[in-house]
Amino acid sequence: MDFSLSEEQQLLKDSVQRFVRDEYELESRRKLVASDTGYSEENWAKMAELGWLAMPLPEEFGGIGGGSVETMVLMEEFGRGLVVEPYMSSIVIGGGFLVAGGSKEQKTELLPKLAAGELKLAFAYAERQSRFDLNDVECKAEKSGDGYSISGHKGVVFYAAAADKIIVSARTSGGSRDADGITLFLIDNNSSGLSRRDYPTVDGLRASELEMDSVAGTVLGDVGGGATLMDEVVGLAIAAICAEAVGCMDVLQETTNEYLKTRVQFGVPLSKFQVLQHRMVDMFMECEQARSMCYMVNLKIADEDPTERAKAVSAAKVQIGNSGRYVGQQSVQLHGGMGMTDELHVGHYFKRLTMIDTMFGNKDHHLKRYADL
Repeated sequence: MDFSLSEEQQLLKDSVQRFVRDEYELESRRKLVASDTGYSEENWAKMAELGWLAMPLPEEFGGIGGGSVETMVLMEEFGRGLVVEPYMSSIVIGGGFLVAGGSKEQKTELLPKLAAGELKLAFAYAERQSRFDLNDVECKAEKSGDGYSISGHKGVVFYAAAADKIIVSARTSGGSRDADGITLFLIDNNSSGLSRRDYPTVDGLRASELEMDSVAGTVLGDVGGGATLMDEVVGLAIAAICAEAVGCMDVLQETTNEYLKTRVQFGVPLSKFQVLQHRMVDMFMECEQARSMCYMVNLKIADEDPTERAKAVSAAKVQIGNSGRYVGQQSVQLHGGMGMTDELHVGHYFKRLTMIDTMFGNKDHHLKRYADL
C-alpha cells in the first residue's frame, strides 16, 4: 500500500511545519500557556485564514471537504509543536458532531462560522462516576415547552471557557448506563443556570467543571440517539489524537538521539555505549509501531462496519498508550536530571503524551474494549 502524501497533503504538512517553526518555540508556548485564555486568538485567526479550520468541514457549508488523512497530517504537526489552540475540541469534535448529527438549519447556521473562526465549540461528556464510559450519563434533560431543560454536572470540559456553545450529553430516558436514551444538546456558554469553574491541566491546556441547573438546550441529532453519534465522533477524535501523539513521540526520539550524540562521558559520546544504542533502537521501533497504527485507524475510521471501526480505534489507542509511555520515560531518563526540569521541552511532551493516554479511555480501557468486541 502506498502511504506517500498527495501534493495537496504535502502542501498542508509544509504549511503547518512553517507555522510551528515560527510560532511555537518553547518560550512562545510557555507565554501562551500562562496567558488568561491559554492560547492565542491571533493564531486562531491565522488558522482560519490558512483554511485549517475549514479543512475537515463539508464544502457546501463553507468547508474544504478534507478527510481523516488530512486531519492526521495536520494533527501530527500540531503534536510536534505542542499546539495549544482548541482545534481538537472545536473543529474535530465540535465540527464532527455538527456534520454527523446536525440538522440542515444547524449546519447552515453554525458550520460557516466555525470554518471562519467566528465560533468555538466544546464537548461536555465526562461525569464523576462515568470513568471512561461514554454511556454512563446521569445528567438529566427534561422536556420544557418546545425545548429541553438540562440539569447535572460535567467535568474536564476542554476549552469550555473559550467556547461559544457547548455540546452536552444528557439522559432523556433509560437507566444511568443504558446506551439508549442519551441525547446530545447544544447550549450557549452564557446560559442562565450554567456555572463554570475553569483551571489549567497538567499539559498546559484549559478545562472546566460545569454545573447546570435547568439550562435550556437545543437537540443535536436524534432524541435518544446520542450514543451512536458519540461513538462515531469520538472515534474520529481518537484517530486525530493518535496522530498528535505520533508527532510528540517523533520529537522526543529525535531530540534524545541528538543529545546522546553530543553529550560526552568518559571521553566519548553517550551514543557510543551499546546499551544506550539498544534503547534508542527500542524508542525508534515504538515510534514506528505507533505511526503504523495511526495510519491504520485513520484509513479505517470511515469503515461502514461499526465493529471494525471500533476495533481499529481501540487497537490504535492501546498502541499509542504503550508507545507514548515508553518513549516518554526513556527520553526523560536518557536526558538525566534535566529531563525532569520545566526548562527543557522533553517533560512537556511527556506530559502531553500522558494526557493523550487518558483521553476517551486509557490503554487498559481500550484493551478490554477490543477484547469484548
